[in-house]
Amino acid sequence: MPTRGILIGRFQPFHGGHERVVREIIDDVDELILGIGSADASHSPRNPFTAGERMMMIRKSLEPLETTHYAVPIEDLDRNAVWVSHVQSMSPWFDVAYSNNPLVVRLFREAGVDVQQTEMFDRSNLKGSEIRRAMLRGSDWEQFVPDPVIEVIEEIDGIQRIRSVQ
Repeated sequence: MPTRGILIGRFQPFHGGHERVVREIIDDVDELILGIGSADASHSPRNPFTAGERMMMIRKSLEPLETTHYAVPIEDLDRNAVWVSHVQSMSPWFDVAYSNNPLVVRLFREAGVDVQQTEMFDRSNLKGSEIRRAMLRGSDWEQFVPDPVIEVIEEIDGIQRIRSVQ
């Protein structure tokens, strides 16, 4: 039976650290689900991009990979006791969850889900909040994201959106 994992993140935007984590995970699983957290949030300083836009970033960035992957929206649910069942109801079945978020790790483990912690890559630069700040300042943010993400952000006029929601 194939192994399917899930990685949940906000991906605001999908960046090089996310891409590296995905490349590490796909060595361990046959299929990977990318759960797009805070899917119900957009057009705000913390969550400027819609779930659909983040799905485009992910799909286009991971297109070259020869692994089956799915991006699924996961809306916020401010009830930790039922959060894992909410995630499970919004995604295909999975064997293992990947995360470094202490709360996410704890919730999955308490629900009996196997959890693997992932490595953090160049966290000082590869952090969504820092990349969004660089976009706001007009600094060189492009070096931190895959080329398809740059294309999506240009297509949706994402820099102007980030500036307008501050």
